[in-house]
Amino acid sequence: MLETVSQGFKSATERLRGVRELHESNVEEALSSVRMSLLEADVDFGVVKNFLARVKERALGEKVETRVRDASGRAVKITPGQHFVKACQDELVELMGPVDTGLARDSGATSVMLAGLQGVGKTTVAAKLARHLQKQGCRPILVAADIYRPAAVQQLITLGDSIGIPVHSGVEGQNPPQICGDALQRARSEGLDAIIYDTAGRLALDDALMMELEEIKRSVKPANTLLVCDSLMGRDAVNVAQTFSERIQIDGVVLTKLDGDARGGAALAIKAVTGVPIKFLGTGETLERLEEFRPEGLASRILGMGDVVGLVRDFEEVVDEKQAEADAERILKGQFTLDDLLTQLRTIQKMGSLREVFAKMPMFGSMADKVEEGDLGKVESMLHSMTRQERSTPDVINKSRANRIAGGCGRKPKDVLDLIARFKQMREMMGSLGKQGGLLSRLPGMGQMMGGGDGAGIDPSALLSAAGGPGMGALVGAPAQPRSAKATQQRKNKRQQARKSRQRSRSKKKKKK
Repeated sequence: MLETVSQGFKSATERLRGVRELHESNVEEALSSVRMSLLEADVDFGVVKNFLARVKERALGEKVETRVRDASGRAVKITPGQHFVKACQDELVELMGPVDTGLARDSGATSVMLAGLQGVGKTTVAAKLARHLQKQGCRPILVAADIYRPAAVQQLITLGDSIGIPVHSGVEGQNPPQICGDALQRARSEGLDAIIYDTAGRLALDDALMMELEEIKRSVKPANTLLVCDSLMGRDAVNVAQTFSERIQIDGVVLTKLDGDARGGAALAIKAVTGVPIKFLGTGETLERLEEFRPEGLASRILGMGDVVGLVRDFEEVVDEKQAEADAERILKGQFTLDDLLTQLRTIQKMGSLREVFAKMPMFGSMADKVEEGDLGKVESMLHSMTRQERSTPDVINKSRANRIAGGCGRKPKDVLDLIARFKQMREMMGSLGKQGGLLSRLPGMGQMMGGGDGAGIDPSALLSAAGGPGMGALVGAPAQPRSAKATQQRKNKRQQARKSRQRSRSKKKKKK
């Protein structure tokens, strides 16, 4: 996601590494990388020009604080390069925001009309939005007003059935405005408090499409009109948003397929060019993958700093709080098994694609594009090849067992032994994290156990346990967290003691002979 833009900001930061102060020449040199990446991402030239001017003004116009206080009150040294990154982050947030992701209500009901070109994912977004409102306690109904695209009505009915939401499809001979009007009456009579109209699209903008949308809008007067745009369209998405906004006055944009777009020009420019905010992001194929748009979260991910808030929200969506609390108390005492690891892997898979999860992780965000989606499956296959005893007591796994496990899942014995070694490192770190606060206190099931209050700070080192535990990066192809000097010395001492013990044993055997 947005790799082209991210690479430009990464290059800019590297150019400023080691500089002692910011001045016009080195800021201009850094911004040249950003300029190229934004233009390659298909961002409007005027938007790029204004954005770079504001970043330069902020970077050079503000006093560089050499030391600041973090959430825990510790003094942290700030470099000129970090000041530049902060200027970029602030301007990115301002470029894409502010955003109110709330949906307006009319007479106690939430009504949403979805519009857009054909093929952008409107029908899927309709079901995702219905599911989003359902999780908030609403009783939604979907309206199949696209009577032109083959199987469009059946697609919406199938999606609605999968999440237990009724679909109104009208009767033969009705036109879309009539279908929408009847659906509104049905929603009122059945006490449904959310109604989502899935309208027809076209391969290109035309008057017939706009006139039909205008008629539907006059007929049912939806409280919210959202335009669904495909982020892969790049600058064309901005042009489409501008045209729709002029004809039917849209209230917000739903940007789909952002997880498959390496450029991201639409996400950065829509608000700046049209004045219409992005309200939701479609980032996956399942009906759970609809995110409320947060400019600060996307800005942090573009800059490779992750998105802690977004990660925690994803975690809360897929975790059973009571079960998490029971497991956490045991795990943070160091009682961590491979069964727990298997559960965590499944949790990550529910949170979205592996690259998406890594993009939200501080320290790992810049490595998201290097992650292979199949890596989790490789680890999972090894775990499934183990017996229940081996998963609950990993210390029993020796070379012989590793050979059998590897043969059962098509891996090498070395892969199995490496997995066990990294797991033991994770178990040690889990025990040490149990004595700390930070992000863990914000996660379901962690707060009471760890004594974290509302003011607990979010620390990046604890973040990894939220997405699979410390060292999870190493299990799926990213570098593991570096050990502290103390931990390294302890391991060195253990190896020396083991070596001396073996030497004494050999000496005793020789004397007996």
